[in-house]
Amino acid sequence: MEKGSIDAPIGRDPRHRQQMTITTVDSRDAITHFRVLNRYAHHTLLLLQLETGRTHQIRVHLQAIGHHVVGDPVYGSGRVRPGLVVQRQFLHAYQLEFAHPITGLKMEFEAPLPPDLQAILTDETLL
Repeated sequence: MEKGSIDAPIGRDPRHRQQMTITTVDSRDAITHFRVLNRYAHHTLLLLQLETGRTHQIRVHLQAIGHHVVGDPVYGSGRVRPGLVVQRQFLHAYQLEFAHPITGLKMEFEAPLPPDLQAILTDETLL
């Protein structure tokens, strides 16, 4: 599948109170749209668009479909392939857009992929 949506409510995990999970108990609607940007031998680079902004939404939704964020110690294994050095989660907010809370004006921000993550994408043998 090259694109799709994950529509699954998110709430606090009753067993691990510091984590979130997909649940219908005391949950809130959560929708994440995804599109495949590139497929590698062992990983897939996704562009995600959130309709909602729930705590840990990206990490919980990707875990639910079996595609954990690389390097995520809470919702993934935290392990990475041998030779792949990731000091943090491979997760980056490239673009943010929201209405200013006072003026209501649309605010848009973009940030390029940080050098440490870009270096990994540049060496496709790692992925």
